[in-house]
Amino acid sequence: MKCTDRFYPAIADFRDPFARDRDRVIHTSSFRRLEYKTQVFINHEGDYFRTRLTHSLEVSQIARAIATALGCHESLAETIALAHDLGHTPFGHVGGDMLDECLKADGNRNGFEHNFQSFRVVTKLEKRYAPFDGLNLTFATLEGILKHSYPYRKPFLSAWYDDVFGLDFHPSLEAMIVDHADEIAYISHDIDDGIQYGLIGFEDILENELVEFIDARVRAERLVRGTKLHRYRFVGMLISHLVTELIASSRPRIPDASKILCRTIPASEPAPIAFDASLATQIKKLKKIMYEKLYRHERIVSKMHAGKECIKKLYSALGEDKDLLPKKYREKMGEEKPERIVADYIAGMSDRYALKRYREIYGLA
Repeated sequence: MKCTDRFYPAIADFRDPFARDRDRVIHTSSFRRLEYKTQVFINHEGDYFRTRLTHSLEVSQIARAIATALGCHESLAETIALAHDLGHTPFGHVGGDMLDECLKADGNRNGFEHNFQSFRVVTKLEKRYAPFDGLNLTFATLEGILKHSYPYRKPFLSAWYDDVFGLDFHPSLEAMIVDHADEIAYISHDIDDGIQYGLIGFEDILENELVEFIDARVRAERLVRGTKLHRYRFVGMLISHLVTELIASSRPRIPDASKILCRTIPASEPAPIAFDASLATQIKKLKKIMYEKLYRHERIVSKMHAGKECIKKLYSALGEDKDLLPKKYREKMGEEKPERIVADYIAGMSDRYALKRYREIYGLA
């Protein structure tokens, strides 16, 4: 298939194919529900903190900037960015981990993986056209969603995915850009949210060379650590530095950026969109510090434990009594395994809806 091909016929209009994809993603119910899905901090903790929706918008902005600078297709990068988290469960990554455990304990060896769930959302679960399921997105957009992170070959992907998408090949340059834009967004903004929430301070992350470098630039503007303006400038400068360095290190390595390249570059070759080795090491060390001091903070772990228990109890109740499922999910019984239908329903919930259903089912309302 060509990068702009779709699996079903579509009448062309005034937009380019990837702009049409973007518009279809934005108008889905799955995209709207990201507003009430956790990024790191539970949604109801406060209006300041990122949700999956604001994170997706921030990734999109960063991806567009990088794609434009590298001469890649901005609309394709934007679309993949907006769609990349559609499959996330309530309560962030721990919700997906618990759903994975539940499915495997129920005998479903494929389990749950949020990147593949995003692919399911746009190809099966969203219903916008009478003749077929899904949004009928272009091949390049679907490839970018399916191959959001390396390695691309997963045990639950059948031979069909390999035949169509070429799992031994990198996705388009635009998809690789989104992968790094995602990393840039969550590193910088989790630091912002973590400091705002009082879980970490700059002293907790200053041992990192990258943080020291950005902090020195901020203080050169005579801004004092601990102030809001210092934090705002730190986050902005961190994003700007990472974006600038990614562009500089990638530009000499990329093939013809004027072409949309799908399943072209073998995955055995280094990805052309990448930080230089030194900065990549600094980023890796910073993520380790954040894992230890932010993501494993007792206040975060406590909230996430409650979210995991909610997912676990919902899966148990819905699996035991299918009449608890909405009608449209009950009608799918027989099309797929029951546990997968239950998982699709739970994965599509927002945090607050999951808690609401949990309280209703267990008489805690």
